[in-house]
Amino acid sequence: MNYVALNAIFLSIVAVLLIATVLVVKRRFPWRASVLTLGVVLVLTAIFDNVMIGVGLVAYDESLLSGLFIGIAPLEDFAYTLAIAAIVPCVWMLTERRSK
Repeated sequence: MNYVALNAIFLSIVAVLLIATVLVVKRRFPWRASVLTLGVVLVLTAIFDNVMIGVGLVAYDESLLSGLFIGIAPLEDFAYTLAIAAIVPCVWMLTERRSK
């Protein structure tokens, strides 16, 4: 299985969680804050992934990559960042206690 297929499965589960959260929770989803957070975390991921790959801390089997890169970081690396930016607000909203 290549990284694109693995990410597709992983991100599909995240999409289901996101849709379920929007449908179940009676409040508005914090889209603006989530998108802003995603932007910041994507920039940080690009910086630190490039550094870690550049110094040899992480290596990838090139035959499993899509061939798309941001610097020297494979695009597949950014799926986890996208997932976290979606999962954290979902978990927060689904587990938040209602004030009485």
